[in-house]
Amino acid sequence: MKKFIFGIVLILLVAGVFVLFRFFGPATAFEGDSYFLYVRTGINYEQLVDTLKQNNVLRSPAFFNWVAGRMDYPQNLRAGKYEIKKGMSMSTIVRMLKNGRQVPVKIVITKFRTLQGLAGAIGKKLEADSAVLGSYLHNDDSLRAFGVDSNTVMAIVVPNTYTYFWNAPPSAVFKKMYAAYKAWWTPQRVQAARARNLTPVTATILASIVEEETNAQSDKGRIASVYLNRLAKNMRLDADPTLKFAERDFEAKHLYNNDKTVESPYNTYRHEGLPPGPICTPSEATLEAVLGSPATDYLFFSAKPDFSGYSNFAATYKEHQAFAKAYQEELRRQEAIKAHHTDSTKK
Repeated sequence: MKKFIFGIVLILLVAGVFVLFRFFGPATAFEGDSYFLYVRTGINYEQLVDTLKQNNVLRSPAFFNWVAGRMDYPQNLRAGKYEIKKGMSMSTIVRMLKNGRQVPVKIVITKFRTLQGLAGAIGKKLEADSAVLGSYLHNDDSLRAFGVDSNTVMAIVVPNTYTYFWNAPPSAVFKKMYAAYKAWWTPQRVQAARARNLTPVTATILASIVEEETNAQSDKGRIASVYLNRLAKNMRLDADPTLKFAERDFEAKHLYNNDKTVESPYNTYRHEGLPPGPICTPSEATLEAVLGSPATDYLFFSAKPDFSGYSNFAATYKEHQAFAKAYQEELRRQEAIKAHHTDSTKK
């Protein structure tokens, strides 16, 4: 009798150890260090289990069902991106999914020129795809809460690294960006913009043009002063970057007179004042250059003929013509040398 009882106890003990091992021991079956599980909004429990099976995530999907049922997980699906680490136990996995403990998603915002480009980059990282984000960015009713519209919304997109949950809706995405924008625009910066007859939005629009004009940081403030002086005199900006934006030809090396006739509110050869919105997301350094731009009498600038990337600045058109002529002559000379070298190579 004692042996029988001992046998039963031993069996129960072994069974208990087995269950505990299955419950708290390693439950993963995939190769590698981690598997990222995406639980889409609206997915049902059966679809989730099918995903786990198809990707060979767990050693025992059946045991996952058993544990999930006892933890009421089938009734508590929460959308998100989850990191299942190699060797995780079944109880840890189910508890993580039930409690919605997602891994954060980092989105690095650098330079974007169009809403489509911005929506596409964000859509690659989040559940909301580029079409959903694009629709949101073109909806003035949605953007009104941020004090912008579909033309000016890029002004609140400050280049930075943003952290979200994978299933964050577009409203949450831009709410965080708007908070970063408001934080950047301190009272001192707002005052610096106001001293130049600019607002945070129009300062960003101007900075976006300066951003596209040059990579020479030391020239940016003076280029900004040229455009500020033109605005003050009600002159057209005649800014080539706005024309490239209007034509969506950002890699254009040369612009011709017929290009300047394109009908677009972004064509500053045809329309006075700033364009209706930024033509890119300018860097913090460029924004600072605009806000710190010096008082000058410059109305023109032209690339230096040494091709250093810097500009010559002029207060009169006659002086500007001389600078522009020197650049064009050197450009033609360099092109002739290059053509001669090419012909010599072919012979």
